Amino acid sequence: MSRRSNGLVGVWAEAQRQQQRRQEAQARYQRDLDRQQRARQREIASSYREQRRAYREQREAEAWRRTEELDAQVASLQGLLAAGCRAPAFRADVLTRAESVPPCAPGQSAAYRQQYQQWAAGQLAGIRGHNAAVAEMTAGLRDGDPEAAVEYFSAALYASTGWPEGLPRQVAAAYDSGARQLVLNWELPRYDVVPEAKSARYMINADQVKDAPRPAAQRRTLYRDVLAQCLLLVLRDLFAADEFGALESVALNGFVDDHDPTTGRRGPMVLGTVMVSRSTFATLHLEQVNAVNCLVDGLRGQLSTRPDQYAPVRPVRLPESVGNGVVTHGGDEEPDLYEMDPIAFEALVAELFRAMGMQAVTTQRSNDGGVDVDALDPAPIRGGKIVVQVKRYRNTVPPTAVRDLYGTVQDAGANKGVLVTTSRFGPGAHTFANGKPLELVAGSELVDLLHRHGLRGRLGGGGTGGGSGTGGEGPVPAQRTAPDSAPEAGTGTGTGTANRTDIGNSTGTGNGGSDDDHNVLGMYWSGSVALDVCALVCHGNRVLDDDHFVFYNNPRTPDGTVRALTPLAPDKAAIQVAFDALPARADRLVVIAAVDPVANPSADLTGFTGAGIRLLDAEGTPLEQLDVSDGRDDETALVLGSFRRRANGDWDFVTGGRGYRGGLEELVQDYGIEVD
Repeated sequence: MSRRSNGLVGVWAEAQRQQQRRQEAQARYQRDLDRQQRARQREIASSYREQRRAYREQREAEAWRRTEELDAQVASLQGLLAAGCRAPAFRADVLTRAESVPPCAPGQSAAYRQQYQQWAAGQLAGIRGHNAAVAEMTAGLRDGDPEAAVEYFSAALYASTGWPEGLPRQVAAAYDSGARQLVLNWELPRYDVVPEAKSARYMINADQVKDAPRPAAQRRTLYRDVLAQCLLLVLRDLFAADEFGALESVALNGFVDDHDPTTGRRGPMVLGTVMVSRSTFATLHLEQVNAVNCLVDGLRGQLSTRPDQYAPVRPVRLPESVGNGVVTHGGDEEPDLYEMDPIAFEALVAELFRAMGMQAVTTQRSNDGGVDVDALDPAPIRGGKIVVQVKRYRNTVPPTAVRDLYGTVQDAGANKGVLVTTSRFGPGAHTFANGKPLELVAGSELVDLLHRHGLRGRLGGGGTGGGSGTGGEGPVPAQRTAPDSAPEAGTGTGTGTANRTDIGNSTGTGNGGSDDDHNVLGMYWSGSVALDVCALVCHGNRVLDDDHFVFYNNPRTPDGTVRALTPLAPDKAAIQVAFDALPARADRLVVIAAVDPVANPSADLTGFTGAGIRLLDAEGTPLEQLDVSDGRDDETALVLGSFRRRANGDWDFVTGGRGYRGGLEELVQDYGIEVD
């Protein structure tokens, strides 16, 4: 007989099922929680790796920038002579000043016009006195006057635009009128002009950017080449400036002013010497020579074999032997503010403000908003922020400069603006500044302030060979530009185009060379058509970006691995490439040529024949000759070929040949360059 359940078993079973569901739900919740935690940990790890990668790229970029700066320094040194030869020759007429003064402002009172007339008469008298002194100097030069000759040729050396800023310019000279020979000692740069470091690399384990030292032999060779270039450039500037036929020959001694390693005492040590006639020097093509070989073998000069140890040579002739007095410029005498380096002049003004109890720093060379020195006067009530503009003028500062300063004061929210000049201010400038938070410091007042606060400076005269004149100006011969447009501080230009001997920071074409190896692509062709030869750093058939298109308006890539160079015969164009240092995503370098529309507006590539590319190593030794296609009718641009990276890291050259009728614009559009 069966018994009916009393329901307890069902209740128990249901309780068991509910408990099981709760356990399963708890397990699912725990699994979801574990998955979320693991995902979060992966996200954190990924973010950490990304931060580490970004930080590493940042430090590596610092190392690249440091290496690029070192390369640029070396390129400037190696191209010193070539850049200097492209500078215009000095001429006496740049010393003369136009007989003009700013006109009187209209609508002024009679008293103001009378004051202006007196001021204008003084200005004209000063200009005429200046020009008379220049005329007297040139007349003396034609007559063989030793003092005039030394003054003029010293001016030629100081005014030369071919010398990079920062190189010393100290000269002691005498003129032998009987032999028509200029004998001079010229200061050369010290050994530290050549960077001790060769490149920089980010050391991951130590987390620091570390300089790799430049090999001692390489640094010594480069320094010796710099000394030879300096001596040749001095000779070039002197003979090029001799429009009066005053120089039959030049005896030149190049010295370094430093501590003698054998005695420890500071003094001049002659490291190079040469005597050369005008006729011999005229046969040289300086932009094509090896400076050391030219000086030692071609001109029979002497150059220290160990200039890094300041091993001296015997001078050919010293200025003291001439017997009619030696004139010295530069050195430790009171610095001439007119001739001071623009950056050094700004630094001197900042030092003056600090000596007066203020805080002052010079601004960056770009994006300074018209401010050369930022100063802060800590004095209560009358103190505050001061913006300073520095103008190394010879002529009167125009009122427009004062108005510009006032605008800068308002834009910067400064308490005061100060305009410091080596010249003077006219009535219009003082009238505008009256009642405004502006202070004008003229040249004579600047010199007085410098001396009162223990600093040094003068305005012409002294040891510069300048004559008399009004306002302390005189015919200061060492000016860099015509006096009518005297330069402001900080308006200098660069050092010119790099030459073929630029040193890169990458290996050659897969040869496992040292860090400072690179290759040069020298392009040559027959015919007279003028071409622009360019390079595209690409991934496939697309340029990496606009900055990796190297042409006349962009002569180098941002990392400096591809650069346009000044060609040497027989080449008509040249490009330097550090193949293994190209960006990792770059797998080809495309070389192209296009008709120059300015030089040959109606030409096509029919005149582009017998063309080829010479592959050279870093020393200029030919490695291989690569043939390229000739040009065709109606085409104005052509792909010469491309270097392509293989899987093993080597680079192969593939000849191009595709032409374009639409010129450079059409060609680069095929490689992803957008042309507006």
